[in-house]
Amino acid sequence: MDSALNLLVSAVLGYLLGSVPFAVIVSRAFRLADPRSFGSGNPGATNVLRSGSKAAALLTLLGDAAKGWLAMLVAAKVGAGDTAVAVAGLAAFLGHVFPFTLGFRGGKGVATALGVLLGFSGALAGVTAAVWLTVVVFTRYSSLGALAAAAAAPVASWWLLASGEITVTVTVMCAVLVYRHKSNIRKLLAGSEGRIGGPKSPPAKNV
Repeated sequence: MDSALNLLVSAVLGYLLGSVPFAVIVSRAFRLADPRSFGSGNPGATNVLRSGSKAAALLTLLGDAAKGWLAMLVAAKVGAGDTAVAVAGLAAFLGHVFPFTLGFRGGKGVATALGVLLGFSGALAGVTAAVWLTVVVFTRYSSLGALAAAAAAPVASWWLLASGEITVTVTVMCAVLVYRHKSNIRKLLAGSEGRIGGPKSPPAKNV
């Protein structure tokens, strides 16, 4: 069983890694507008894509996903047990959603959640990503894909891993993800949610 110290260190490590704002960092590196200033205002890969830079969006996606996976890997490498590793992943997710670096106003957590799922199981991450991709391809709604994936992930977790601990962690993470999509849910119901490939947002900065 993990000690209280192991759990605390894993939580702090995960939260700090999760709080790294890749969307803002990558946008600045590419001289793009701050993703919080246009579109959904969300500092995440989908909103960065609205800037017109696919490369920046891909780097943001990879960076955000890596945070969750890396937090769990480091925790495991320093000898943390399964519970502490799960805590590190959940903390990384919460760090992305509520980062101290952005005044606790972060992204919606889809990519980081995927990284955490990958830390638990490649099959779990693959099944969840397949659900997201299938919904997005047929509807072009990234938010709807995220919501469908959030609904599928806890079920897939129990089915593939049969671990109550992991399933509870995944369920908590997905519940927060759905909560962070509450404005998207309202827009989907109203028919006003933006689709991938829709009108572009402000052009890249030149200064």
